[in-house]
Amino acid sequence: HGPDSCDIYGARDIWVWEDQHTFYMHYDGAGPKGWLACLAESKDLHNWKAKGKAIDFGKVGTNDCASASYGTIYFDNGKWHMFYLGTPHTSSAPDLVPAFPYLTMKAESNSSTGPWEKRYDITPFKPKDNTYYSATASPGQIIKQGKEYLMFFSASTDQPIKRTIGIARTHNLDSTWVIDPNPIVPMEEQIENTSIYYEPTNKTWFLFTNHIGLDGFEYTDAIWLYWTKDLNKWDVNCKAIVLDSKNCKWSKHIIGLPSVIKQGNKLVLF
Repeated sequence: HGPDSCDIYGARDIWVWEDQHTFYMHYDGAGPKGWLACLAESKDLHNWKAKGKAIDFGKVGTNDCASASYGTIYFDNGKWHMFYLGTPHTSSAPDLVPAFPYLTMKAESNSSTGPWEKRYDITPFKPKDNTYYSATASPGQIIKQGKEYLMFFSASTDQPIKRTIGIARTHNLDSTWVIDPNPIVPMEEQIENTSIYYEPTNKTWFLFTNHIGLDGFEYTDAIWLYWTKDLNKWDVNCKAIVLDSKNCKWSKHIIGLPSVIKQGNKLVLF
C-alpha cells in the first residue's frame, strides 16, 4: 500500500522512534528497483500510514546504488542523524535482496522525517579483511555514554557466514568510528541487528537482536535478548528467547529483526 509501489514486494526490517508525540517507523520497502528505507507514521503504534521512500538509491558507482535501507535514527545537538545500510549488490530481479557487503552510510536532516541529505564525504566505518566484520558492518542502535557514542552494529564474515554484534565508538557523529577488536558475544551466536532498552529500576541494559537459523539455508528464526549492567561487558549466558515460532501466533517460520519502544508503562516490540 506504499506510495509509488515502494513496498509492493514486501515490508520488513523496522526501526521505530517517537518525536513530538508521534511515532515513526523506517521499514525496508521492497520496490520495483530494489529495497529502500520507507517511512510510516502513527499516533497509537497500531494504525500506521505509509508515507513512501525516506531516501533514494545512489547513482551508479556509489555504495548505495542497489539499496539504501534499514535507516536507524539518532537525534543530537539539534540535528537528526540517519545511519543506513547501503550496498552496490543484490540478488537477481524481482527479489533484489541486498547482498554483501553490508555497509554503514550516513544522512542527516533538520527533521526526523527528512528530507535527508546523504553524506558521502563521511564513512563511519566499513568491513575489514580478516576480522569478525569482514563482510558486514551495518548500522545498529546508538547509546551515548559521557562524551562517547557507542553503536552496536551488525558484523559478519563470509564463507562461512558467521554473524555477531560489535561496538563502534566515536566522539563525533560526523566522523569516523573506531571498532572494538572483539565482538560483544562469540560469532557462533549467529545474531544481527540491535534495539536496546535501559530499565532504570534495576539499572540493566537489554539488547534485542535477531537470531539467524540454519535449516538448509539461512533465515531469521527468533528474537533473542541479552542483558548486562555494563555496556562494555556481555555474558553469553545472560540471554533468553523473546519470540520465535513457538510463541508467535501468526508467523510459524520467519521472525524478523526487532525494534523496541516504550509506550506508557509498557515496552512494545515490533
